[in-house]
Parts: sequence; C-alpha cells; structure tokens
Amino acid sequence: MTIGVIGLGLIGGSMAIDLRRRGFADRVLGVEGDPVAAEAAARMGLADEIVGFDRCVAESDIVVVAVPVGTAVRMVPEILDAFRDSGAADKVVMDVCSTKEKICLAAKYHPCRKQFVSSHPMAGTEYSGPWAAMPNLFDGRACIIADASESSPAAVKKVEDLYGVLNMRMLYMDSSSHDVHTAYVSHISHITSVALALTVLDKEKDEKHIFDLASGGFSSTVRLAKSNPDMWVPILTQNRENILHVVDTYIQKMNLFREAIDSFDEETVRSLIEEANKIKKIIR
Repeated sequence: MTIGVIGLGLIGGSMAIDLRRRGFADRVLGVEGDPVAAEAAARMGLADEIVGFDRCVAESDIVVVAVPVGTAVRMVPEILDAFRDSGAADKVVMDVCSTKEKICLAAKYHPCRKQFVSSHPMAGTEYSGPWAAMPNLFDGRACIIADASESSPAAVKKVEDLYGVLNMRMLYMDSSSHDVHTAYVSHISHITSVALALTVLDKEKDEKHIFDLASGGFSSTVRLAKSNPDMWVPILTQNRENILHVVDTYIQKMNLFREAIDSFDEETVRSLIEEANKIKKIIR
C-alpha cells in the first residue's frame, strides 16, 4: 500500500507518521509546496520520499489531500482527472478538510466521483507545519465521512480501514449538515478565541502583564488564536452562511450577559451560568 499525502502539516504529517508506524502504509509519498516545510518534512522522515504532485498521484493507492480547503476544492477534481486519464479505477482520493459542502459540490459531477471520499478527522492543535506533526493525534477522536453514498462502497471501505488504523470513531452525515454542526462546535470557537485575543491585546498594551497574569483559563480560551490564518481564512469563507448565523446567536447571548451585568441583575447572570452548566452533561 502506497499512501500519498499532499500537505505534510499537522494533519497530513501526523497521518503519515501513524499510517506507516502501524503498518497500514508500506510506503508514504509526500508533497509539500513550501520549500522550507518540504526540507523539514524530509529531515523529520514524515514521508519515505518528497515528490511532485503528478508522481504522487500516479504512484499512490490512496491520495490524502491535507491542504487548506480553498486549495483542496481545486485539487480534488484535478486528481480525479488524473485517475480518469490513466484508467486507475481502483485508486482513491480523500480530503481531510474542515468544510465539506463546497468540496463535495466541486467533485459531484465528475465521472470518477465514486473514487473520492470526503472526510474530516476531528483532531488537531493550534500549531501548524511539519514541526507540529505528532504520533497518536487521532486516537479516540471522531471522524466524519460526508456524502458517503456518492462514493463507491470499496472506496469508503478503504478510507474506513485507514481511519480504523488511526483508532478513530466513524460518523456519517451529509456535507451540508456537517458544515452546520462544525460551525457550532469548531469554527465559532476559533472566532471567539481570536476576538478575545484582539480584545486583550488592544486593552493590555504591556505584554508583560498579559504573561504574568494569564491563568490557565485564559490560556486555554485564547489558545486557538494561535492557529494558522492560511488554513482558517478559507474555512470561514466557505462556511460563511452557517458561521454568520452562529456569530449572530453568540452576540445575542453576549448582549444578554452585558445587559444583566449593566443592570446589576444577579439573578439573570446566575440563570445564564446555570443554563450553560448543562453542557457538563455532554462534555466532561
């Protein structure tokens, strides 16, 4: 089994480590457009060989597209074109992007659509690049396969086997529902983290005070503000409508807090916190 990983950052690099270490891949071919990152990935041994895009697609049984979603939307149809032109009916291309609807739409009418499996492993950190890649990143986490009915059963089975080796729990939903849910549980977290970081940086000009006074709660809340903008700008753009709805709801809740605090309404503040405490039954 030869696995091609296009984009050897946090997700792609971490997948490459465990797929080879756990025996799923006999060989890993890596593609990395940034020369500095490519050299780092080679020195770290994330792939057996760093190659060009065309060679990776030609020689890989499964091609993993682990690049920002704006690039992936263009890249997946190009890979399917290569499958069609070479008659490679048994190859599979999969993406690992955080939005699904537009990438699934981009491949929807391609004659080789059934060789594409759209997935989203719900794992990661705030760090990026090959330096962020680590073993065991995916263990016990959820992975979503979107629009599975539009992929061939054989292609889905290969991707399920791949994620099985990574010890992930599989979930299935349509691409539209995926984007709604991730807007609520993932994308809004990044927006609020960035907004908090900007607020603190604006008010606390003395960086030493931020460092000295920052508690664990602040550090964990603002952690996502360190995420790579090259990855997050296209995510927020592609999931625009869902995210705007979530942001509007978030602002409404913030206004409730503001009004209650402004009017010394301790009962309302207490009720809002107690209502939010119900999340403990879902997330421990």
